[in-house]
Order: sequence, then C-alpha cells, then structure tokens
Amino acid sequence: MTTSHAMAGRRLLVKVPEITLWFWIVKILCTTVGETAADFLNISLNLGLTGTSVVTGLLLAVVLVLQFRADRYVAVRYWLAVTLVSVFGTLVTDNLTDNLGVPLEASTLLFGALLALTFLAWYRTERTLSVHSIDTRRREAFYWLAILFTFALGTATGDLMAEVLGLGYLATGTIVAAVIALTALAWWLGLHPVLGFWVVYVLTRPLGASIGDLLSQPGDLGGLGLGATVTSLVFLVAIIGIVTYLAVSKVDVIPAGAAPADETAPGGLWQTAVVLVVLLAAGGTGYALRTSALAQEAAVAAPAEPAPTQAAGAAPAAVASPLGDLSAFRTITQDTLTLLEAGDQSGATARVDALETSWDSAEARLKPRDKAAWTEIDGRIDAVLRQLRSTSPDPTREQAALTDLLTALS
Repeated sequence: MTTSHAMAGRRLLVKVPEITLWFWIVKILCTTVGETAADFLNISLNLGLTGTSVVTGLLLAVVLVLQFRADRYVAVRYWLAVTLVSVFGTLVTDNLTDNLGVPLEASTLLFGALLALTFLAWYRTERTLSVHSIDTRRREAFYWLAILFTFALGTATGDLMAEVLGLGYLATGTIVAAVIALTALAWWLGLHPVLGFWVVYVLTRPLGASIGDLLSQPGDLGGLGLGATVTSLVFLVAIIGIVTYLAVSKVDVIPAGAAPADETAPGGLWQTAVVLVVLLAAGGTGYALRTSALAQEAAVAAPAEPAPTQAAGAAPAAVASPLGDLSAFRTITQDTLTLLEAGDQSGATARVDALETSWDSAEARLKPRDKAAWTEIDGRIDAVLRQLRSTSPDPTREQAALTDLLTALS
C-alpha cells in the first residue's frame, strides 16, 4: 500500500464532536458571528470582499492544517475551524453575487449541485456519510469540503429568500425554523439520522443569520436594536463559554471504539430521494409564486410622478426615478450627511445603518422595476457604508460618497 493510501486509511480517533444540543447551539452561534465578522472585515476595516476573502482564506488554511494534523477531536480547534469555514463560505457566495454579478438563484443551484457531488463521491468512496465515522484523513477531507458547501449553500438560500424574494430575515428565519422543526420531528419518528443531520446542518446557517439580524436591526425595522457590535460580542462570549465548558467536561467527545448506529439505520437512499423531491418541489413552487407576485406588484406600481416645475432660483428638482419613490432613502442619506457636517461621526455612523437595512428590505420590490438602476444605487450605498464604517474614517471621503449617493437617488 502506498504512503498516501496509508495516510488516507489510517484509523484515528473520531475527529468531530458528538451531535448533542450543545452542538447545534454552538453551530448557530458560529454562523452568526461568522457573518458579522465578514461584514466587520469587509466594511469596518475597509478590506473589501477580495481582501477579506484572502485574509480569512489564509486563516482557515492554517487552522485546517492544524485540524488535519491532530489525531483526535479538540473542542477549541474544531469550533475555530467551523467559525472560519462559516466566514469563508459566506464570502464565496458574496463574491459571486457582488463581484461577479452571479444571481443568487444560480448560486443556490451551483452550491446545491456541488454539495450533492461531494456527498456522492464521499459515499462511493467510503460507503458512509456518517459524521461518527470521521476517523481517517480522507473522510475528514470529504467532511470539511461538505461543511464549506453547506455554508455557501445556506448563505445563498437565506439571502435569496430574505432579499431577492423580499421575505425579510424574520420571515425567512421563521420558515427555516419550521422546516428544521419538521425535520427534527421526522428524525425522531424514524428519518435516517445521517439525512436528518445534513438537512438541519444546511438550514441552521440561514437560521443563525436571521437571529443575528433580528437582534441587531433597529426597532423600526422589526429588530431589537442591539446593533451588530453588541450582538457579535454577546454571541462571541456565548461561544467562548460553551466551548470552554465542552473542552473541560469533554461531554461531546465520541468514545474510542463506539459503534456508529446511524451507519446501520435502514432506508437511507429512498428517504433521501423522497426528501429531495419534497424540498425541491416546495422550494420551486414557493419561488415561482413569490416571483410572480413581485412581478405583478412591479407591473401595477404607480409610475413615478413627473418632476414639478422648477421655480426661478429654486434648488434643482429631483428627477423621477425608474425605481419609483426613493424619498425615504434620500431622507436617511441627507440626515447622515447633515450629522457628518455637524461633526457627529458616531451619529452619522448609527444613522447609516437604517439606510442599509431599509435598502435591503426594499430590494425585492425595487429591483424588478429596473435592475440596472438598482445595481448602480446599490454600489453607491456600499461605498457609503465602507466609508462611514471605516476604522479610520475620512470626513472628506465620507461626504463625497454621501453626495454621490444623493445625486444617484435624485
């Protein structure tokens, strides 16, 4: 046997934790912190999507090398890897959407196909997809590749529901939580445990993002108004506390030689086929109905009123936008600029949060009217957010970005 085959087949202690309630809690917390960390590096530190992807990619590579070189599960190392995979998986989807213009519908199908191919190759090679059997290098490689694609798929699916279909994060989180609950019930009633695990694993990503947005968004947008920084700190402290408990108590360590009962559970293949058909049918039907409703709303929307006659000496009147009434966004932008000109940097930074959340909430309503116009304004809003949230803000650049946005909105 060759050296590579020996390494791939050499048995180790199981390298992942037992699937307990603690597992799901920490996974959801890591998902939320992963998303906010990506936003912090991208916008607050002004690294941009490319710079953030490079930084997190390098960190992830280092942590995964340490993870692969180990011969057993260690809670701190494992959950650090999961958090970084969460960040990087989110950034993969964001780069496709923001930098390459790939629609979220295409990203969802792409990552769904890649995840399915990963599972197919994993099963054909190892004859199991059980997380209780991650005791060789090759199985561990399949495991982390699948984890990466679950985060990318979860990101694309959650953003598609919340933004493109205009459901918002609260409704998206409620729908996802309901599907998770149904899956858990089916699991308890006899659904194959490996199938149940991977379905729930994908869905906890949009659920974690929805919980984070619900806590961080301002009250007038349906959130609790804690803000992204406070929410991130609360979740990070919770992760540290729980992982510390797991590291000390070792209650989630799978004992050496434990028989993985989920490998011998019957009905895995036909149940997988049924679940896939149900999920695809429900998702496809829901998507078709929602996009049809949005298209009808855009078609019957009242046309923008013509610009009023400009009186002599008056300020230039706003030109009607193909997106309709954008006065709410102009108001927030002007408020932010006024605060900035008055020297209130913290107030301006806080006010611009409302611009981001309200614009994202309106995407499903505005984008179908004129995709090009929406994309142009969306890019200028991103520029404003980067400037206002920079760790070293430059008032001149901030004012220029806000003025540029006001011009686009008018």
